Amino acid sequence: MLGICKPWKPQQTGNLASPRILKRLFPLRTAHRSHRLIPSPTGRGIPHAFMDLNPFRLCSGLKFLGYFMILLLLALIAISYDAVIVLTCVPHLVDGGFNTVLYLFVVTLFHVLLVLLTWSYFMVAFRDPGSVPANWGVLPAQDSKDENYNIPSNSFTDNVSPLSSEGIERITVRYCNLCQNAKPPRCHHCSACQRCVLKMDHHCIWVVNCVGACNYKFFLLFVLYSFMETGMDTIILLPGFINFFRQAGHHSSSPGRLAITFLAFILNLALALSLLCFVVMHVSLLLSNTTSVEVHEKKQAARWMYDLGWKKNIEQVFGTRKALWLFPVFSKEDYESVPALYGLDFPTCSVVNV
Repeated sequence: MLGICKPWKPQQTGNLASPRILKRLFPLRTAHRSHRLIPSPTGRGIPHAFMDLNPFRLCSGLKFLGYFMILLLLALIAISYDAVIVLTCVPHLVDGGFNTVLYLFVVTLFHVLLVLLTWSYFMVAFRDPGSVPANWGVLPAQDSKDENYNIPSNSFTDNVSPLSSEGIERITVRYCNLCQNAKPPRCHHCSACQRCVLKMDHHCIWVVNCVGACNYKFFLLFVLYSFMETGMDTIILLPGFINFFRQAGHHSSSPGRLAITFLAFILNLALALSLLCFVVMHVSLLLSNTTSVEVHEKKQAARWMYDLGWKKNIEQVFGTRKALWLFPVFSKEDYESVPALYGLDFPTCSVVNV
């Protein structure tokens, strides 16, 4: 028999320094599990010893790579700050006239983007992307051998499509054999974090965290502000980059200064071009209310069920308060009016007037 749990009431995760980050960064070794059988769609039990040999668990090594990426990011910020602010802009602040106004604007914009970039980075890195609540939804019977379980749709959400001929519509609930728990809609298992993530998009090694329902907005802002910062740095450093080749024959400037300007220009140009691809890709995903792992599934569907129209699709990620769209925060009104921000309840095009 299927046991229906009490409806889960979402709570706002406003606290940034969650103790879960320590468990994620420094995971503890779990005790050895017995070789008991777990359900399988084929009807045969799969021993846990086989699951322990899962090669995808090697993806957990991405966490250590992520620590290196954080150091690389800090080094890039330091080099860019030295090249753009100290070596390029500050000397022109005393020129007077238009040059002073121009470079003062550049210095101000640089620091504003740096603050927004850093703010967004810490939010996406330290915010839980979305964890499946304990015993969420339906608990499978111990003797069940099916991976999917049919249950009444109104056991989970009020946003359901029209009822069937029996007076109630039935939906399929997926079950994660690795987490031993039911999987909500759009939830996927992350091999790096070794847990299921609500509305998972991907695991980002730059932030040593998954990108999911609860921090996807912060990730988009981080990518956007990083692109704007690196793009602006590339434009500001372009004259110095050209000057590097002009002064290669005669050392009229400090070799160290030329080297820092050259290196900062190359790094910012490469990142700006890479981030431009990410911005274009994620904007297209945002406008269609799709995640990176759902792209293949969307291609097989006649119409993507979560596509509510571009305006409502944006609200499903950024909230309804347009004044806060460019800041990595959510208001209380956003959480009350957009249940999708919790990652458990998603309206579909069959119940929303587009």
